[in-house]
Amino acid sequence: MKEIVINVDNKQNKTVMLVENGNLLERYEENSGMKRLEGNIYVGKIQNVLQGMQAAFVDIGEKKNTFIHIKDILPKVDTKIDDPEEAVKNNNIKDIVKVGMPILVQVKRDSTNKKGARVSTHINLPGRFCVVMPGVKFITISQKIEDEKERARLIKIIEENIPEGVGVIVRTSAEGKTKEDIIKDMKQTMKKWEDIKKKADNSEEAPNLVYENADIIKRILIDLIDQDITRIIVNSEEEKREIEDMLKDNGQTIEIVLKRQDSILDLYDLGTQLEKIENRKIWLKCGGFITIDKTEALTAIDVNSGKYIGTKSLEQTVYTVNKEASIEIAKQLRLRDIGGIVIIDYIDMKEKEHKEKIIQVLQENLKKDRSKTQIVGFTELNLLEMTRKHMCSND
Repeated sequence: MKEIVINVDNKQNKTVMLVENGNLLERYEENSGMKRLEGNIYVGKIQNVLQGMQAAFVDIGEKKNTFIHIKDILPKVDTKIDDPEEAVKNNNIKDIVKVGMPILVQVKRDSTNKKGARVSTHINLPGRFCVVMPGVKFITISQKIEDEKERARLIKIIEENIPEGVGVIVRTSAEGKTKEDIIKDMKQTMKKWEDIKKKADNSEEAPNLVYENADIIKRILIDLIDQDITRIIVNSEEEKREIEDMLKDNGQTIEIVLKRQDSILDLYDLGTQLEKIENRKIWLKCGGFITIDKTEALTAIDVNSGKYIGTKSLEQTVYTVNKEASIEIAKQLRLRDIGGIVIIDYIDMKEKEHKEKIIQVLQENLKKDRSKTQIVGFTELNLLEMTRKHMCSND
């Protein structure tokens, strides 16, 4: 049984949790004191052009200017057909943008203490089943939809109904949905783009905010409501009413339960489960453990044998710990919504067969993750490289 549990505390901080049979699978938070820009669309103004970096700084009206690279200004290409790096080599950013010039951009990554936000002219507008990409000429489909007949059906629906000059990403949630539902979703998302474009065209000054992304609850609900959700549990009457309106607009019926504000985290012992997410060390059932360390550039995960001494050979002991660690790592990546480059330092395995099996175990468990992941493989230093996309980004 899958449920969505939403906790709004006294300070209006919001936590959205996906729970299956009492176990916390995904957790997303939004702090009322933090200004989140990701997904917002602005008419910005070019402030500086950095020819040596093939980049520019864009003023969107925030304290820090945002950063844009030339590859996020040039038209987006289908990487299966064209090489985006080739276009970068053949163009000079000074020939494309000038200081003071207005530019329509979307925030792709929020600012940090050290860096301003990252923006792009490649606009992505997510709906329930499709992500609309204005100015793009190709259609892509979620890799998690594996059935070839279903992939062909979905592509045909999009090709027959897509407006000229618009690309589409078909989301995993589109699998098995009717043609009418998919077309309706695409048209609603296109209407949103038309409104944004009209506002941008009529904008007399730059910088100017022309589209503000929905809050964390609405964004995550759009992603999750097609995941066989049994009920939604929330402790805010205001949020309950907004969720009811949203479900009504989508023609959906899901049970919504209102809980007391001070008791919702007692449900399934969610308070304790949330606390464990903050732990650097996670113990495995066999007695081994993993540690998770985030840096600016990547996330490093170390596997240790801990208390486990095994009963057979050293190689078998190592394999047992690494196998259990792989299952836990896939779970933690999803639970903590870890994105970017991930390096896993497994306990050294001598047998090639064991390495291959570990990759298979990791791949199998990553299938449960809604986010896009890619396993690169073991390096010469016996470190496993992989990447994962943040779920709060559009898939």
